[in-house]
Amino acid sequence: MFHLNLFIMKKQMMLFATVTTFSVVFAISLVMGRFYSPEGPLFLWESTTHDFGVIEKGNPAEHQFYFTNDGDVPLIISGAKASCGCTVANYSKVPIAPGKQGFVTVRYDAAKVGVFIKTITISANTGKKSIMLTLKGEVKSAE
Repeated sequence: MFHLNLFIMKKQMMLFATVTTFSVVFAISLVMGRFYSPEGPLFLWESTTHDFGVIEKGNPAEHQFYFTNDGDVPLIISGAKASCGCTVANYSKVPIAPGKQGFVTVRYDAAKVGVFIKTITISANTGKKSIMLTLKGEVKSAE
């Protein structure tokens, strides 16, 4: 009987120690997450793809992509590179403060007839390698 009580007591002590350890670890993770955020700047895009639908040959099409800096330090775009010379990108040149909005304006020249998919690679201080914006649509002749 004594051994059985000792065995039950050991199990209860192990359970108590395990629950206590997990509770402390959980509490520390909550506190660290609330008071220390190593997030840095962070893009929050309204959309990363735009479909122009059907556009007329020779009539350039333009779209503005908007984003919010959802991070905790200013976001700085260092470059916007299009997948071909038919697409030109312009972007917010000043640092975007946390909670503020910025833009990337993209212009497609619509010089060739046919379906197109073009990408614009955005480089910034977000820690990710790059962000890809996509334009798509179809160019038809004016006839």
